[in-house]
Amino acid sequence: MAIQIKLIVGLGNPGAEYEHSRHNAGAWLLQTLAAREGVRLGVDSKLHALLGKATLAGRPVWLARPTTFMNHSGRAVQALLNYYRIEPERMLIVHDDLDLPPGVARLKYDGGHGGQNGLRDIMGQLGHGRFHRLRIGIGHPGDKNRVTPWVLGRPGVQDQAAIVAAIDDALAVLDRVITGELEAAMQELHSPRG
Repeated sequence: MAIQIKLIVGLGNPGAEYEHSRHNAGAWLLQTLAAREGVRLGVDSKLHALLGKATLAGRPVWLARPTTFMNHSGRAVQALLNYYRIEPERMLIVHDDLDLPPGVARLKYDGGHGGQNGLRDIMGQLGHGRFHRLRIGIGHPGDKNRVTPWVLGRPGVQDQAAIVAAIDDALAVLDRVITGELEAAMQELHSPRG
């Protein structure tokens, strides 16, 4: 039976200084989706998130952007899952990924955190990684010592355009993800453009 998604969480850091940083690519997708669907994200302090409800593929889906810093994302995710009684398997976490170039988006289910601090904290809270992920490529600076300023920095014009294109590509297959057609969504998203 296909697993339907009931919660989409876009990871990022709060505050104006981080709004346009590469690390907020997950939050960018969530905000783009909310704007497209006409959903206003309101602050829910007890759930540590900006929260709204959308109808996607004819189904109700919660949209959440944690108001915690990235490395405390698990606090918001755990609160949301508990409050709405949603199984982790029915959640899609959208996050930036250093291992993918800008312009690339990839879907996966389960696995490790790959050094992504938001995922690390979520998996620490849940005790496992059995949830869906949508990885938005931000590229790698080429040296591990430059990773922190890279993820917290703004992408250049070309990289920004590529990240926005990847977000558009991901949104184009989102209905299939919501309805549990993950294989079909992956096939479409992971195929070269053109």
